[in-house]
Amino acid sequence: MVSDITVTNTLADAQSTQQQSITLAEDFSDFLTLLTTQLQNQDPLAPMDSTEFTNQLVQFSQVEQQINSNQKLDDMLQLQLSSMSSVGINYVGLDISYLSAEANFDGEAPVTINYSLSDEAFSAQLFVRDETGEVVYSIEVPKDLGQNEFVWNGQTDGGGTAPAGTYTINIDAIDANDDPIQVSTAVSGNVRGIETQNGVIFLLVGDRAVPISNVLQARVPEEPAIEPPPDDNQDSQGGQDA
Repeated sequence: MVSDITVTNTLADAQSTQQQSITLAEDFSDFLTLLTTQLQNQDPLAPMDSTEFTNQLVQFSQVEQQINSNQKLDDMLQLQLSSMSSVGINYVGLDISYLSAEANFDGEAPVTINYSLSDEAFSAQLFVRDETGEVVYSIEVPKDLGQNEFVWNGQTDGGGTAPAGTYTINIDAIDANDDPIQVSTAVSGNVRGIETQNGVIFLLVGDRAVPISNVLQARVPEEPAIEPPPDDNQDSQGGQDA
């Protein structure tokens, strides 16, 4: 079974290989010391059989080659993990749109919800549910065939603002015959970090890990407009005129 390519596993494999190298070096040193001692104390008229020494040297060589192979594999895994991370790190700080029905609301920034209807709907109702499954907001949304968009600013049905957290977006759409219409949903969010699981890059949006393959669009966040400070000269002139 192939282990997952993660930072933890890669570091653990590298540490294991390093420990094996240290152990082999210690064992080989002990072996050479023992061999030298035996050669010094053997009877010159009845020398010991060298076959066993040869077999042990061959075994040491095979183990050393296996450890070297493990070291090369560890290096390759570290390079692969570094390459994967360099791709994902470019998304950190960006606003992304991604295929999912789970959206992160940070308590301030509106969430853009894009949804596609497989047919023109007779009725389309959007429901925003919290992590307990309770509906916090519902509204009639556009029901045109194809792509539609709705921006949820965190408003609740009670008129307040929902707390920061993860919310599930459901759109119930039916046609004129009351048959359900297939809906595909994509939401927006800001990437705060990355991680790898099973060799796949995930972008961290709120408390959720989004597969990088689900990303549809990425863009730099828009900076809020800064209102210019009041003109003190105009205020003073206005006071003089008065």
